[in-house]
Amino acid sequence: MTHAVAASAAADLVAWTVEVDDPGDLLTWLPAGEAFAFLRGGDGLVGWGVAARLPVAPGADVAADVASLLGAITTRDDVGLPGCGAVAIASMGFDPATDGSVLVVPTVVLGRRDGRSWLTIINPPGSVAIPALRRRPVAAASAPPASVTRLLPAEAEWGQAVADAVASLRAGDLDKVVLARAIEVTADAVIDPRSVAARLAGRFPGCFTYLCDGLVGASPELLIRRTGRHAESLVLAGTVRRGETPEADAELERQLLDSAKDRIEHRYAAESVSEILGRVSADVVTDPSPHLLRLANVSHLATHVAAWLPDPAPSALALAALLHPTAAVGGTPRGAALAKIRSLEVVPRGRYAAPVGWVDGRGDGEFAIALRCAQLSGRVARLWAGAGIVADSAPAAEIAETAAKFDAVLSALV
Repeated sequence: MTHAVAASAAADLVAWTVEVDDPGDLLTWLPAGEAFAFLRGGDGLVGWGVAARLPVAPGADVAADVASLLGAITTRDDVGLPGCGAVAIASMGFDPATDGSVLVVPTVVLGRRDGRSWLTIINPPGSVAIPALRRRPVAAASAPPASVTRLLPAEAEWGQAVADAVASLRAGDLDKVVLARAIEVTADAVIDPRSVAARLAGRFPGCFTYLCDGLVGASPELLIRRTGRHAESLVLAGTVRRGETPEADAELERQLLDSAKDRIEHRYAAESVSEILGRVSADVVTDPSPHLLRLANVSHLATHVAAWLPDPAPSALALAALLHPTAAVGGTPRGAALAKIRSLEVVPRGRYAAPVGWVDGRGDGEFAIALRCAQLSGRVARLWAGAGIVADSAPAAEIAETAAKFDAVLSALV
């Protein structure tokens, strides 16, 4: 799609943002059907309806097309915070050589940030009016009975893929590759993505709970946040399951911090983000050493990376496209890792491990990496989990790591 075509798709749209009273739990406002959410700690955005949809072809300059689309929308913004005015919702495909990305401008957006709340309506001229909003019950406390029905692939087959990757790593073909596997869960009734999102938000309030076109998850990993000329990322690589007692927890975390394998894996991931942001900024600051990020089910090694951007600054979506796939979800070198993923993974990732989030007309925005997620279709949910493979990885340990990562979403489904 050319930038002109993208702009023409929004030429007759008007976005109007007004401040509103605190709406409480944002997820309770979502209707069934076309709905979006991107929340952390209760703040963020929810949206629904489709004012414009942007087709994405492999190799397209998506960030430029979205900037043209949002720039063509006539905007009245009475609030002025990031996420106000014209906003596009993006859930990208993992593999840039394939399609499957979702880019939508919602009709209604409800947001909260820094103690302020707002409502945005995006419609053609003459139809921009405050809709009659109503809360909708979201059954976060219960889920229809469900069970794991398929392993994609079987653990033994995936373990062999890990062994094949290790052989390539030891031969010097690449430094790191991330391999993913999937499982399918079948429920007795249609799975409501809003309910899954509510359960994930309740269990993982420090994660980014997201919902877009049937993809729902709770990601701990911030790919990029751009606010004006400031950008930041939180890199995660290296994982251990939480212990059943404080003493066991402390011992497992000590082992993670002392693990040469995990620290090497993490270093590749952090360096990939720092290096890429360094292409667009002369002022990049990276934590000198990783710290622990504790979640309900696992702990991760984490590194914060920040950058001051030039003026004009690349948009949040442009930065996300530049960063993706990081070494945390793809590997390094990037090209060799992607080739290895294509040759060894039997189930396409779809939008798993790709950027998911939002960007506004000013270029501000926030994108997580779509981890700890499920793609829902009726009664079936497909879940993915991945592990970073380096030269001294052991298949059994990587199977255990992915099993721990599956637990986050399984707990919201079964």
